[in-house]
Amino acid sequence: MIRAVFFDIDGTLLSYTTHQMLQSTIEAVEAMRQKGIKMFISSGRPMVLIPHFPVEFDGYITVNGGYCFVGDTVVHRNAIDADDCERWLSYVEQQQITTMCFTDKEMYINRIDPVSAALRDQLGFEMPPLRPLSDMRGKEVYQFIAVQPAEKDAEALSVLNRCRMPRWHPAFTDLIPCDSSKAVGIECLLSHFGIDREDSMAFGDGANDIEMLDYVGYGIAMGNASDIVKKHAKFTTDSADNDGIMRAIKKMKIIE
Repeated sequence: MIRAVFFDIDGTLLSYTTHQMLQSTIEAVEAMRQKGIKMFISSGRPMVLIPHFPVEFDGYITVNGGYCFVGDTVVHRNAIDADDCERWLSYVEQQQITTMCFTDKEMYINRIDPVSAALRDQLGFEMPPLRPLSDMRGKEVYQFIAVQPAEKDAEALSVLNRCRMPRWHPAFTDLIPCDSSKAVGIECLLSHFGIDREDSMAFGDGANDIEMLDYVGYGIAMGNASDIVKKHAKFTTDSADNDGIMRAIKKMKIIE
């Protein structure tokens, strides 16, 4: 029996085209809540970039599992090692690349280039405040974003000791602690609410959703997900723009 559902945001809850929830998705979430099923956000975004939704959620997994909370209660937090933060910022300075920095409540970007501006428009969020790299030093950082092509990831990782780069977009990658993931966040929230792993379900479409889809009892890939992501799902529903979430919960007979 499904008792908890976890949702990625971009390309899952929200359309990449409109950056809004479909009416069918709103109805699906509300219908499950009425059945007493807990609803959770599970995102790579920090809280400051999570939009106001027309439905309620019972808890939040942010920055790929690095910072998770229910109401005012922080259930789990896992910051990037301070040495790796300094290594990363030195690398950014040497390579002259664009990076975003996310603490628990703030975000910064060291420069705005055409690629980062295009990402802002594509994903529909406000650009973080422009700050020098010196302002990012000495912070408790939960996630960096590197605006760089995938072929640069191995080189970037070689300068770090305890980080990984789950990539869910061709133009940029997240940088998080090796032991952070959406699956870790889900484990913490399920424990908090006393819900068995087998009674959980998740929807996702990006590479940073793979561990989440593997971990829950029922991992569902959106139709707009890559083939690699789909291989980790119990089944693939329709796209985020074509009632994918509603179609999935009807298929599973969670609602009629």
